[in-house]
Amino acid sequence: MRIPIWIIVASSVAFPVAAMAAEGNPAAGKARAEAAGCFACHGVDGVATADGLATDKNDPNLAAQPDLYLQFQLVFFRKGVRKNEVMNAMAQQLSDDDLRNVSAYFASLPPPNPPASPDTAPEDTELGSKVAQAIHCTNCHGDHFEGVDNIARLAGQREDYVYEALRDFKSGARTSTGAAGMAEVVYPLGDLEMKALAHYVSGLR
Repeated sequence: MRIPIWIIVASSVAFPVAAMAAEGNPAAGKARAEAAGCFACHGVDGVATADGLATDKNDPNLAAQPDLYLQFQLVFFRKGVRKNEVMNAMAQQLSDDDLRNVSAYFASLPPPNPPASPDTAPEDTELGSKVAQAIHCTNCHGDHFEGVDNIARLAGQREDYVYEALRDFKSGARTSTGAAGMAEVVYPLGDLEMKALAHYVSGLR
């Protein structure tokens, strides 16, 4: 069951729900994202760039992420609830309107294209699918891992990013900012299962 949005906001960032729910302007968001330098790492199409990955391999794809999820993450970065030196500094420069507009822009983009080559590790895909069912990932992330409300889209996300996120949730290096306590969700998973799960969801569209 998802934690109500108002509880997350009130307890974590004290940011008004009405402000979070306000509709952003994708065109204004594109212009602001370009000015802020977002495209250097996340790409104008919302897909992580080679240059960005050379600087920080923890750059996710943002294309087609739920609008509200993106808004929440930017607020968390701005408040320091989520830690990343580059993003903390960048989010500090965003007004509430900027935050909504940038989120609306990336949410409006089509999801990343499916892999051009055949599955390189079908055994990981099979195991990852079983792991996802066992820990009920779709309860929060949507039936097709498309993301729901303030919960991230996992379909088409970078495999190495998902794997690193799972490891960080399990170790406590990253605090869950979604509807579930991710540390508890991934606690029973070993490294093999986390790698397989990351491989599985990255191949979904």
